[in-house]
Amino acid sequence: MTEHGRSGSYRERNEYGNVKEAPRRRGRRPKGVLGFLSVLGPILYFPMMLFYLEFFFHIYMGESLRYLPIWLLFSVSLGFFLSLFAINFSFRVNRIITYVLTIICSLVYCIEMMTKKILAQYYQLFSIAETAAGNNLLGDYMNSILRGIATNIFGLILMLLPIVFIYVIGRNFYNFKRKYIGLSGVVFGAFVVTHLLALLVIHLPWSGDYTPASLYATDTGVDDQVEQLGVMTMLRLDLKHSIFGVDRKLDDNFEEPTFSADISTEAGTDGTGESQAANAGGSSNLLPNGAQPNTDTSPNVMNVDLETLAANAPNDDVAWLCNYFNSVTPTNKNQYTGMFEGYNVIFLTVEGLTGYAISEELTPTLYKLSHEGFVFNNFYTALHYTSTSGGECQNLLGLYPKNGGQTILPDSGDMGTNWYFSLAQQLNRAGYNSVGYHANRNMYNRYASHTNLGYTWIQKDAGFTMETNESGSEIWPQSDLYCMEQTVDQYLSNQPFNVYYMTISGHMEYNFDGGNAMSTKNRDAVSGTGYSETTQAYLATVIECDKAVEYLIQRLEEAGIADQTLIVLAPDHIPYFNVAAIEELAGQTFTSGDSSELANSLDESMITDYNLYKNTLIIWSASMEEPVQVDKICCQVDILPTVSNLLGLEYDSRMLSGTDILSDSQALVAFNSGCWLTEAGYYNRYTGTFTPAAGVSMDAAQQEEYVAAMKRVVNNRRTLSDIILNNDAYNYIFPDTKNSSSFAP
Repeated sequence: MTEHGRSGSYRERNEYGNVKEAPRRRGRRPKGVLGFLSVLGPILYFPMMLFYLEFFFHIYMGESLRYLPIWLLFSVSLGFFLSLFAINFSFRVNRIITYVLTIICSLVYCIEMMTKKILAQYYQLFSIAETAAGNNLLGDYMNSILRGIATNIFGLILMLLPIVFIYVIGRNFYNFKRKYIGLSGVVFGAFVVTHLLALLVIHLPWSGDYTPASLYATDTGVDDQVEQLGVMTMLRLDLKHSIFGVDRKLDDNFEEPTFSADISTEAGTDGTGESQAANAGGSSNLLPNGAQPNTDTSPNVMNVDLETLAANAPNDDVAWLCNYFNSVTPTNKNQYTGMFEGYNVIFLTVEGLTGYAISEELTPTLYKLSHEGFVFNNFYTALHYTSTSGGECQNLLGLYPKNGGQTILPDSGDMGTNWYFSLAQQLNRAGYNSVGYHANRNMYNRYASHTNLGYTWIQKDAGFTMETNESGSEIWPQSDLYCMEQTVDQYLSNQPFNVYYMTISGHMEYNFDGGNAMSTKNRDAVSGTGYSETTQAYLATVIECDKAVEYLIQRLEEAGIADQTLIVLAPDHIPYFNVAAIEELAGQTFTSGDSSELANSLDESMITDYNLYKNTLIIWSASMEEPVQVDKICCQVDILPTVSNLLGLEYDSRMLSGTDILSDSQALVAFNSGCWLTEAGYYNRYTGTFTPAAGVSMDAAQQEEYVAAMKRVVNNRRTLSDIILNNDAYNYIFPDTKNSSSFAP
């Protein structure tokens, strides 16, 4: 029985008298070729949509199209796989699934675009979640996020167009009816075939240090994975490796370069073959308080049977690690060993500092300390994965952070990893009181990670009262000077003390629009410099750090312990968000083309001069009568072993990525991209070329042998942190030795 509803539509009663709506009329579907395409639309839509996203993502982000066949096939393959979810259900469900998957895919590409533009790196799925969760959902980056959206609106629109297309056109053109089961089999077959073709293509003999095949088998090298394999493949591999782990391929060839560079004075030696660093300060009058130079030149090693540990290791990774440690040539004690034994220690990791910002006029205290202590003329702070956390990993652990996947320090806090050689752990064993401060919330899980390092950790909501403005709102970023004023009295009377500050005043963004309280606070001090507004705003934040260090020195002098305190200051990273500002301060160009292209994202392939990363390392005490000039090439991972040696601590120089700068070790700076710098020359992985340093002579055969050996060295040193973290390897070597700080503020 059929009756009219009030709306005029037909309704039908079934045999039980219940009302059943008549089938809804849908718009007329096209016929002929268009009709055929309409039927196939839901099948071909996802392959075409993903290829569109990947193609225009690569174009907009400036990624190479050389690997187009690879990510084309992977995109099409994934597209066919997604199609299976949108053709086997009812019309309505198929359409909803298509809408949802389209939105997800578009947003994924938008997010990856923004992480690269704002944080200078692409992020894996779990890294994005962890970074957001560990950084107040990126609240401290909100201004940068908004700016990134505004300046990249065109790219974001390109990524969002599929959503507009499917809702405006696809919903009326595509036939979302359930397809025959046999057609699903065809689609599945297309998915398998295109995926196998992609795997075949990645195993072609591609050239370069990082090939598609090697990247497909690893969970590191995220930026290269995106360029060569595509965004979705990078994320898929991250999911796979997070669930099933990585079949790590470790190189058992630990042989180091046999070539010994005969470096002239130009290249940083005194012309005798010895580095100036080794000869600097050879007379006793350079040592503090009339101390005599150390004459013990025995190796800095500990009594550990690494061969036995390797033989009894719980797995292959730990066995490899022990064998690697056993193969490393240790550094020797030198004239500076124990130079500051028993001293109090204050270590500052300075947010976003470049040495080009330090001047006698604007930052007199930083200038004084960087010119009156150890003067490191060739110190580099290469930008590594997760920027600030990666910088702290190098400064505090003497290890390179993993390039993708787990973030070493934050994860280690939750895992309770034994960082046996962290400065806090070493000094706690010597009876020091260790405390650390950060004038911010629990960024990068520091409360767990830095407590695990051996510090009594104080931050917002954990003993630190944030500075507020007149309206009672917390200012951003917080003042380093305010932080010092609130904390110095907590430890001055608790000697010997070991204090760590993670500063905050230099945090991006840099402007006078109210988004950076430190820029606004010190605006008058930089107004007459003649620099651009952004550069002035950045300099104003460095001035705040200078005021903080000035206050710290003043309080140490008032307490009469400035000459019994060692100050170590190192950046976490350069202000990578503003490469043009660094170039303006340095008065030189470091990149190819217009550096404004790097205003939102640092792309190492565009760097033509890696002195962009040259920076300032301060190791200073008021007890030093004269500066010590150090020309040796060095970087952040070298800080921990250098300071350990200066304090006369027992440590094993074989078990870190860095080496004592003041020793006779071979210098190395490893950049995140895979480029590296030694006293023999610079290797550019993008061009595959090695450029010998001034005064270094190598024939082609020597260059080839040297580069091959150094690649192994770099890869091995960058592998250590991941193996140590995931196997708690230091705890295997030094069982049950982790300790906590006894400091009570």
